[in-house]
Amino acid sequence: MSGALEQTGPNSFRVAGTPNTLKGQLVEVLLDIGGDVRVCGPTAAALHGMPGFSLRRPFHVLVGSDRNVRRNGVVVHRSEYIDPIDCEEVDGIAVTSPVRTVIDLARHASWAQLAGASEHLVADGLGSEDLLHRRIGALRSKGRYGIPLLLRVLERLEITAGGASWLEREYLRLLRRAGLPRPETQVILARTKDHAVRVDCTFPGTRLVVELLGYRFHRTKSQMNRDASRRNALVAAGHVVYEFTYDHVTTDPDFVVAQTRAALAAAAAA
Repeated sequence: MSGALEQTGPNSFRVAGTPNTLKGQLVEVLLDIGGDVRVCGPTAAALHGMPGFSLRRPFHVLVGSDRNVRRNGVVVHRSEYIDPIDCEEVDGIAVTSPVRTVIDLARHASWAQLAGASEHLVADGLGSEDLLHRRIGALRSKGRYGIPLLLRVLERLEITAGGASWLEREYLRLLRRAGLPRPETQVILARTKDHAVRVDCTFPGTRLVVELLGYRFHRTKSQMNRDASRRNALVAAGHVVYEFTYDHVTTDPDFVVAQTRAALAAAAAA
């Protein structure tokens, strides 16, 4: 009968005879779940046009942590709070933003998929490298799965591209905005028994050295030993060494600036 309804979920219906597309099915799922629900993960990546992802079941959706939602052919993720900066719409469909989508993909995607999505994010103007790092800094403190993999991917992409890392460029930007002097970067100041010690930042006319401690959560035993040898060689050569982590730069830039300013003042008075 023309205009008859077909039930597609506990709370949703479709007019009989209308095209049964994957996007239509996704909209039906969202309507059926109702309330504050949005597409996330691989499904959001497909809607954002990220390479390596296509719209398919199971759909991935995000709801509040207080909701108990189950649907066939749907992976339901829960979160206590979704920041408005992480929310967008694509063709009228509520989705996580491209930046939040890339961060969430780290739980599901392969290295190649994650690298492709990260490159696409910046190259196609869906989000900035700066915003990506700031959202990583804000979300990693919540113990999100997969972020260490994403940081390794971003680190490898930077190495492949050459030039200064985002962390180094952001530190220089913080100094410039605060009116502090620009340091020299990637200067050899000492030697260990095996290698030259090249530092991230050194301030001309002072013995002050600033090292920026990468993106990763944990460092291996060999990395920790190498870092200790580097630091000891610098101290033995008379340098004053300050270290700032990825979290310092992304989540507490005022602390970074204040520490650098105090270190420069102490160096000038020495």
